[in-house]
Amino acid sequence: MTELGKTALGIAKRIQDGVPRRRMPPDEGLASESQQVIPFSVIRDTRGYLEKVTNQINGSYEHGWFDACAVMVRRLVETLIIETFEHHGIAHKIQDPNGDFLSLKDLVSLTLNETTWNLTRNTKQGLPKLKSVGDLSAHSRRYIAHRRDIDKIIDDLRVVVQELVYLAGLK
Repeated sequence: MTELGKTALGIAKRIQDGVPRRRMPPDEGLASESQQVIPFSVIRDTRGYLEKVTNQINGSYEHGWFDACAVMVRRLVETLIIETFEHHGIAHKIQDPNGDFLSLKDLVSLTLNETTWNLTRNTKQGLPKLKSVGDLSAHSRRYIAHRRDIDKIIDDLRVVVQELVYLAGLK
């Protein structure tokens, strides 16, 4: 190979190394293309982080990443429970002596038993289902969520999220 050929090959290699192998998503992610799990209207104009989590729920469902979707559902429910207790000035009821929030199991139980609000029957029935699917995806080594696992909780999720959004004073 000639000196010119070696130089050209070196330049081509440096150019190739400088070009990303695939297009990277923006730092804050991409917008979901649909709202198949949670209608964005339920969460719009609440808190930015709730909107982003909702976007990730819908986006992961679109791409068939059902465990990711279930874990994000779990996170949204947990966050809304905390928001609700904080809004009512009773966050201490869901914290341990160090001020850390309790596990989702305890959060759900305390939410269902709290007398400051009156949950609807559908929310009382839906909360444990949402926790169960989220727990399986987050903590079970051999469980892999499927689309039908998410499909079964979509109605419960919308009801629970909408009710907690209102109880938390976010709308």
